[in-house]
Amino acid sequence: MKGSIAMEMSKLAPAVGLLTIAALDRPKEAMPVVELSPHTRRLLDDPIVPMLLRMAWPNILIMVAQAATGLIETWWVARLGTDALAGMALVFPPVMLMQMISAGAMGGGISSAIARALGRGRRDEADALVLHAIVINIVLGLAFSGVMLAFGRPIYRALGGAGGELEAALIYSNVVFAGNVLLWLMNGLASAIRGTGNMLVPAVVICVGVVFLVPLSPVLIFGFGPIPALGVAGGGAAIVVFYAAGTVVLGWFVLSGRNLARLRWSGLRWPLFRDILRVGAVASIQSVQTNVTIAFATALVAAAAGVDAVAGFGTGARLEYLLIPLVFGLGAPLVALVGTNIGAGQQQRALRIALAGGALAFTMTEAIGLIAAIWPAEWLSLFSAEPNMIETGSAYLRIVGPVYGFFGLGLSLYFASQGAGRLFWPLFCGFLRVFITVVGGWIALRLTGSLNGLFTALALGLIVFGIALAAAIRSGVWFRSPATSAKGSS
Repeated sequence: MKGSIAMEMSKLAPAVGLLTIAALDRPKEAMPVVELSPHTRRLLDDPIVPMLLRMAWPNILIMVAQAATGLIETWWVARLGTDALAGMALVFPPVMLMQMISAGAMGGGISSAIARALGRGRRDEADALVLHAIVINIVLGLAFSGVMLAFGRPIYRALGGAGGELEAALIYSNVVFAGNVLLWLMNGLASAIRGTGNMLVPAVVICVGVVFLVPLSPVLIFGFGPIPALGVAGGGAAIVVFYAAGTVVLGWFVLSGRNLARLRWSGLRWPLFRDILRVGAVASIQSVQTNVTIAFATALVAAAAGVDAVAGFGTGARLEYLLIPLVFGLGAPLVALVGTNIGAGQQQRALRIALAGGALAFTMTEAIGLIAAIWPAEWLSLFSAEPNMIETGSAYLRIVGPVYGFFGLGLSLYFASQGAGRLFWPLFCGFLRVFITVVGGWIALRLTGSLNGLFTALALGLIVFGIALAAAIRSGVWFRSPATSAKGSS
């Protein structure tokens, strides 16, 4: 009799543990026993590094494919001349800001909220979060479109644009931002899918889209048969078509019920908006920090050295921007894994996942940076043979490329912090980077008159960003109470 009782108690132990976790996470109220799906259980139990690599590879593939859309455009637009190439360099920071906020920041908030809901076994809440995510992304996509369509000229002029490059920037920008809401919808749906731990479906959809984009861009830019040549506007139109197709396919996947978190009308509730925005809105500041850094550096280069130097710096810095979607390929699994494990009360496992992801990101981005520093002209000559452009871009890559690993380290830990719902330290370290690069770069440029001083400040900012954030997270700042964290940082 005693043996049978013991056996029954052992069967109940997982349910008791789950109830304990739920009770700690929510106000004191009766909580039903919930059953986690086998997929969610694997996120909580499987070996960390193999699981992280298994989840990351399709997502890295999708991010590389999505980043390739910008490279495809740049390669074709470069055939239109230096003004067109410099114009795209001016537009690239705002376009990447939209990509980073919609996929990385707000997308991280969506994935984090859904992952934590699934980690707690709250399937209905995860379903409702999908609807709230779509509403948020439509509103923000339309708002940013309005700003850029209304104030594009003064924004690009403030970034150093003038003459032909400014006009090219406006033509391209107006087309892309007219379809900006489609980018937000596509990334919002992809984030809802990634929040369940499914990285493969968004990867397949976007990679197939890129395959069609390869011939579509030159057709719209240069014309073909009855299709007129649209010039730089054609590159923007091709991207908008890509966004529209991705939105339709991902929307069908979620609406069909194939996703673990389904789209269901449940009435809009502020607590669910807050669950996404408290991570996504704060994380958006991180995206702004990165783009402000590059935008100010672009303006400094324009003031000091002219249009060819802007084209060279913009093309060189584009490689740094390409690291963002590459690290995001690893970061999206980190959001889902860290969020699910913290939702289930497994804090130390969540920390081990974050540090393992940071090490992988450092290795990956450092290898790319070293290759770029050793052979910078091979990258730059893909876009232009202008000597001054090659010279400026090479100087940037030789100085900043060797520290790209620290950027990858910090960025991956920023994504992991989204999963944890703790973003103070990523933001603080991001502000350190902005201060060092913008203020330090301006001072260096004034004192030396050389762009190398500006590029050195950019490199130092990346080193501080990565090391400071890794040290903070390793010390356990995620798991301290807000009062303790504030006291410790004062």
